[in-house]
Amino acid sequence: MHSYLRAIGFSNINNRMELNQLFDNITEHATKKRIIQMNNTGNLAEITMEYGEGIGITLRGEMDENNNFHMEHYFPCVLGHNVSTREEVGINKRVDAEAYTGMCDDYRLGVSLIFYLQNVIEYLEKKNQNMPMNTPFNITLAALSLEGKILLPIEMNEVQVRNISAETKYRNNLIAEAKKGNQDAIDSLTIDDIDTYAMVSRRAKKEDIYSIVDTSFIPFGSESDNYSVIATITDCNIITNSYTKEEVYDLQLLCNDIIFRVCINKEDLIGEPLVGRRFKGNIWMQGSIAFSEQTKD
Repeated sequence: MHSYLRAIGFSNINNRMELNQLFDNITEHATKKRIIQMNNTGNLAEITMEYGEGIGITLRGEMDENNNFHMEHYFPCVLGHNVSTREEVGINKRVDAEAYTGMCDDYRLGVSLIFYLQNVIEYLEKKNQNMPMNTPFNITLAALSLEGKILLPIEMNEVQVRNISAETKYRNNLIAEAKKGNQDAIDSLTIDDIDTYAMVSRRAKKEDIYSIVDTSFIPFGSESDNYSVIATITDCNIITNSYTKEEVYDLQLLCNDIIFRVCINKEDLIGEPLVGRRFKGNIWMQGSIAFSEQTKD
């Protein structure tokens, strides 16, 4: 049973019988179906059922000659609202299933961003058409979370906000130059990291760490697409799962200037989410790549 089912409001699915009933509901009332021929190895079919605005479950498997669907695996999904980044992306197949992960470098995060690819059928169609992948694509990110808490914001005036924005832009430029091999940029980044470590160590003796660290984006656990984040809430809504009637928090987050959507079961979030407050939690990052928009350019 997929652990992230509860993030979209399926916390009371307790056994295989209930799960099979859910699968039957998806195959009978699917809101989206796609299929692609996989050379001489059969086909790949994808069936999605939405149970709220942009949240649902996708079944992936094979369709036989009698139009009967045979599921291989499934995953809960949440669709993002806004373009999060535009970068060149590498796509790799997972070894355990017909599933793929995307990876790109965004200077704003400081780490390689890895996400579970949602629109696999579209990717395989473009791959069959020999579409070049070494160009930037718009990537829309979204995530699911099983635990989280709400933190109060750090109070800053307009001057501090402008200074942080300027420092972030300067650091991103340094990272870009360092990736090109600029030794001066590498030295500057090293000195900045030493200064930052010294500042945090000094302030942490008298201040709470969350009053020093505004946002963070850190790989978490053994899965490459899991992260621990602290991010500012820019929008907050409640979605009711149409199947279970459970309530899910739908949060729009801003982390290191990257915006993405996170859904979490209302029972799993500690605190009251409001715009301006911060979300702290572990997330499973998903993403959709706009291949079709690239072909229009």
